[in-house]
Amino acid sequence: MRWGVPVAAAAVIGAAIGAGPVIAAVSGEPVLPERSAEQLLADAVAATSKEGGIPPMSGTVQQTASLGLPALPAAATGSSPLSLLSGSHEVKVWYGADDKLRVAMPTQLNETNLILNGGQAWYWDSATNTATKLTIKQGGPERPETPVPQPTDFTPQQVAERVLAEAGEHTAVRVINTAEVAGRPVYQLVLSPKAESSLVQEVRIALDGETYVPLQVQIYAKGSAEPAYQVGFTQVTFTPPAAENFTFTPPAGAKVEEKEIGLDRAAHAEHAEHAKDVADTAKIVGEGWARVAVLPFDPGELSAKAEQAREDGSGHRGHGRFDGGGDPQAVLDSVLNSATPVSGPWGSGRLIKTKLVTALLTDDGRLLVGAVTPEEIIRAAGVK
Repeated sequence: MRWGVPVAAAAVIGAAIGAGPVIAAVSGEPVLPERSAEQLLADAVAATSKEGGIPPMSGTVQQTASLGLPALPAAATGSSPLSLLSGSHEVKVWYGADDKLRVAMPTQLNETNLILNGGQAWYWDSATNTATKLTIKQGGPERPETPVPQPTDFTPQQVAERVLAEAGEHTAVRVINTAEVAGRPVYQLVLSPKAESSLVQEVRIALDGETYVPLQVQIYAKGSAEPAYQVGFTQVTFTPPAAENFTFTPPAGAKVEEKEIGLDRAAHAEHAEHAKDVADTAKIVGEGWARVAVLPFDPGELSAKAEQAREDGSGHRGHGRFDGGGDPQAVLDSVLNSATPVSGPWGSGRLIKTKLVTALLTDDGRLLVGAVTPEEIIRAAGVK
């Protein structure tokens, strides 16, 4: 869980902006020394790639999403990961080293904790009074690349890596050196898509002015004054957390269980084969931020997978947030019911639009999705 800006991303943006400085025009005295985007990313890479990586730290991270989704059913709210698609959510983080991490997720009445300390990991759910000792299997599949943050990307660092990978000839880059996050001066790296058909107005990545650790990521939709998606620290301290933060003993009377997480090699191979099949049948229309992915789509298969996910979840009640919860089929039905019928020379289908993503389900069995306007995705539907 190293939180840093990858060298590859720095190279992409450096090539895009050239050697000259791209500094935002600001009034008054700058809070931090001026840096071009190229210099800023070079500093960030140097700071996070040195021995020891990022410094020990602790703080509170808040994630907020206002994507313009249809109202989700009650089953998708509360402790379900689907609840991250709307509203605000908060976690507390303690980071001592790569093998010392604690994440606490408080709610109004309860709290869950994930504690990693060397080779030992625990998940504690106060609502069910259950302590789960975790064994992590190796060999899980890598996540697919996507320019749009996922609900499970809950740290600024994870979101920053995804967004930075999109920078290049299709993106205008500038730096603001007068911003502040969690009471600390930061550099804001501002990425603005050049494509007029993109739904994204700009992405702001805040790097701490002293440590260069990403502290916040904000994604603004066109026409919106507030971020459609934001994740960042509201409070942060760069001092080693006390050792007691990484120790855990199940309370007296707690139910103690053991659970394996991750995928074994056989499941990994099956996942990789499925991903390859999807890639072989997928098509990309457009470039940069205006890209549209075109995939085969079977509504019946999707419903079957949602039902299977619901059945799998019902067999693991009692673990609270760790097992997710929620009703995938109810969420699917809610989203599809909000779709708008559309048609064109290519045929007909149903259009689903949020502030940052548009999707088109065609009656001839295709799914088109991208961070683009409805007009652009309908145009892509006609591309052979």
